[in-house]
Amino acid sequence: MTLALRDDFQTIPGMPVRRARGQVNHRAGTAAEDSVSRDYARRGYPELRRRWRGKAGEVDLIFRDGKGVVFVEVKCSRTFDGAVQHLTARQIERLQRAAEEFLGTQPLGLLTEMRFDVALVNGHGEISVLENAIGAM
Repeated sequence: MTLALRDDFQTIPGMPVRRARGQVNHRAGTAAEDSVSRDYARRGYPELRRRWRGKAGEVDLIFRDGKGVVFVEVKCSRTFDGAVQHLTARQIERLQRAAEEFLGTQPLGLLTEMRFDVALVNGHGEISVLENAIGAM
């Protein structure tokens, strides 16, 4: 699968460049999340939620890992290096707060085992998963 990452946003007639760029990025992000979800499913992780939103923010993907939970932040760019550069300290803090909020909905609450992964998707649709990446950052 090739993701639609383009520089030529003038090709959508009648649509402002900024809006066209946003639409392309949104579609690429959705395609990346779909690919990552399928990858986790193939590896035996059932999806619990997609784009879960709480007061603290949004978590791209949440999977079950035995009795635990895996929170996944998906980053998409032409290259894996470019994708990882899109992850900011502010996003990490937001993800951690949102994860705590989500765990409040689980039977064991904050005692639930968890990890934070970052899934990178390049312009060719290839996936690189950094398991427990946020705990290591």
